[in-house]
Amino acid sequence: MADFFGIDTSNYTTSVAVYDSDTNRIYQTKKLLPVKSGEAGLRQSDAVFHHTKQLPEMVEELFSMHPVENLKAVSASVRPRNIDGSYMPCFLCGEGLGRSVSAMNKIPFYRTSHQTGHILSALYSADRLSLIHEKFIAFHVSGGTTDCLLCEPDKSDIIRITQIGTSLDLKAGQLIDRVGLMLGLKFPCGIELEKLAYNSDRNYKVKAILKGNDCCLSGLENKCRKMLDDGETPENTAKYCLDAVTENVISMTREAIKIHGDIPLVFAGGVMSDKIIRQKIISRFGKADFAEPEFSCDNATGVAIYGYLKNYGE
Repeated sequence: MADFFGIDTSNYTTSVAVYDSDTNRIYQTKKLLPVKSGEAGLRQSDAVFHHTKQLPEMVEELFSMHPVENLKAVSASVRPRNIDGSYMPCFLCGEGLGRSVSAMNKIPFYRTSHQTGHILSALYSADRLSLIHEKFIAFHVSGGTTDCLLCEPDKSDIIRITQIGTSLDLKAGQLIDRVGLMLGLKFPCGIELEKLAYNSDRNYKVKAILKGNDCCLSGLENKCRKMLDDGETPENTAKYCLDAVTENVISMTREAIKIHGDIPLVFAGGVMSDKIIRQKIISRFGKADFAEPEFSCDNATGVAIYGYLKNYGE
């Protein structure tokens, strides 16, 4: 048995995972950071506090679920993206624990990014880890990102990620949470907003207006607020919000394909767990790879697998 321990401490979730490379199985535990009613997120100082409090609980639960007998390496997400200047204090919590486990067990410690973890988690979930040896287009769509990414094999970082499109203002997850809070939903609002949208009697055709391959989403928040002010139902407002996000992602995907060709498509991040969005994207492009919901939202699966890939030089 060869186990690889991964840690992810994002601004939303405390996550730890073990990848058993002999059985290709993931064992993971995670817990959302607590957010006060009516608020849309946490200050970094609060996120650090809650990770510090929750990490021991998550680790205890994980290792009681899967006792580790042969720990080969530990890895952690230490920044949001693998680019210069990418930094958030909350990732210091996972990095500190990872370095400590590494030193105590005399095993390697590998650093990666939260974004790389999301993409590797999606590849694992879709049984497409072989794509690390190819060029593909990935979307990372969450509360902090609406990024269209070119991914290529890289000896140092496993995958080299180049941003080829993003949102210039609000991110898709921010939009969904803000609209959800307008509707009285609890943060994070994605699951409940999707449930509302399924009861809508409308199907909206929204035209995305791109600047190059970048989108702008702040106007959609204003549109949803106006819909509610004008007496539109919560169900239809929720549906409009999700349809609008979908059309922007689809338009960005089309532009990326025009430039980089008809290469594999991978969709990661919490927003991509929404079934309404997922079904429309698949209907437009045919084959596309999505993570299952437990591997879409913030999790440490991809971070653990990163440690495995680095350890064996794949």
